[in-house]
Amino acid sequence: MDHQGRDIIEESGTDEVELVFRLTRTDVLRGIQARERVRGLTPVRWIFVVVFAGFAAFTALAGASAVVLTGLSLLTAVLIWGTPRIQANQVFRGISWQGEYRAAVSDAGITVETEHTVLTQRWSLFRGYRETADHLVLLSRDPGVLGLAVAPKRVLRSEGDVERLRGILDRHLARV
Repeated sequence: MDHQGRDIIEESGTDEVELVFRLTRTDVLRGIQARERVRGLTPVRWIFVVVFAGFAAFTALAGASAVVLTGLSLLTAVLIWGTPRIQANQVFRGISWQGEYRAAVSDAGITVETEHTVLTQRWSLFRGYRETADHLVLLSRDPGVLGLAVAPKRVLRSEGDVERLRGILDRHLARV
């Protein structure tokens, strides 16, 4: 069996949008932030940041005897605030070595090819997508929405390509 998933991507006379790009840390970060908004984690994260920062301010009033507790509370607040950035850095380190991505989005699904891999994803893998100002973020169907795919709009040649891509996504996925 040497078809490598290509049998599900046969031409069916449908529209296809091609993207060629290198992902950046910002692309990954925007995808993670979009996922957080869909999962409802952004307000929870900010509540914890405020609570730990407030606790640090409160313990700072205790003077020199609470310096360690104040520092740990501030560090915790910063780490909670920076969690999406930390995750984006981890993901970027894991994918950046793959270089240029060539993606073809059609009614059959999404095929992404790098120098090292070819990955075909059917629409049933995704629960929906979220559009930001600069990205289209596809979210996986798993309960924790752990997986995501980011399509930067900057790599599309024209507004017409953005509309065609949006049209394909709307036919197969819900906006979330």
